[in-house]
Amino acid sequence: MSFLKIRDLSKAFGKLQAVDHVSFEISEGEVFGLLGPNGAGKSTLISMMTTLLSPDSGSVEIGGFELAKQPMEIKKILGFVPQEIALYPTLTAKENLMFWGRMYGLSGALLKERVDEALDIAGLKDRAKQRIDSYSGGMKRRINIAAALLHHPKILIMDEPTVGIDPQSRNHILETVLKLNREGMTVIYTSHYMEEVEFLCSRIAIMDHGKVIALGSKEELRKMIGNKDTIQIESVNVGNKVTELINGLAGVDSVTHSGNTVKIISMDSDKILAKVISIFDAEKRKIHSINIEQSNLESVFLHLTGRALRD
Repeated sequence: MSFLKIRDLSKAFGKLQAVDHVSFEISEGEVFGLLGPNGAGKSTLISMMTTLLSPDSGSVEIGGFELAKQPMEIKKILGFVPQEIALYPTLTAKENLMFWGRMYGLSGALLKERVDEALDIAGLKDRAKQRIDSYSGGMKRRINIAAALLHHPKILIMDEPTVGIDPQSRNHILETVLKLNREGMTVIYTSHYMEEVEFLCSRIAIMDHGKVIALGSKEELRKMIGNKDTIQIESVNVGNKVTELINGLAGVDSVTHSGNTVKIISMDSDKILAKVISIFDAEKRKIHSINIEQSNLESVFLHLTGRALRD
């Protein structure tokens, strides 16, 4: 059963078409991944789903409610974890949660119960009386998530919830998402960490230039590029000429270059590797390491967008 339906959704800012006729559905109880490089239109799409922006055309339906006609009903069943920390730094964690709980219309014994519950979910009940500005980045993000759960939403939208945090907090957040999903919550999850999306999500949509360019399970997306490998080479001062020469080799599907890392997708990795190494030698670029991986979600993303997720 579809819990969220997006039909032909579009949004432009002047001449920039941020979201371009996007359509997809999400089933109740699903963890759905939304991937795309910077500027792909993810944030604009999320802003429309969370009622922060009005679409130019198309429709959004969540839990049987239409965005255009029943935005307040959608807000009652939706939890949103923004990329930026939405907490008051000079208040304690408990004071922040009490404030946001009141914004959801909670009060009295129910508010106290929900705040205690949210602190338990965040794993920070013992730090409840400490100010947010004394928290680590990971602890702030855990309270940020807790605030979105106070009203017991049916769907949770999480926009980059693990950016710049410690491994312990990241693991806690991932386990929290799985636990919430096991309890029946529908989750939309965006991240710049491909491994998180592979770990959590049953289906994934890949966006680029405002459009959904691929949609399906991890297995379905992998099949799109067939039996191709990703060659990852670490070097220094690679430069555009090296990538251009590699891209000109027969058997190379795509090449991306970010920092000191070059990633090459090819069906004939064994055949082209010697030629790739020769190019590095000819251009006097020392290779520090070479790693070959079979097709995965990242190689699908590179193949479809020509960019790494963090670009």
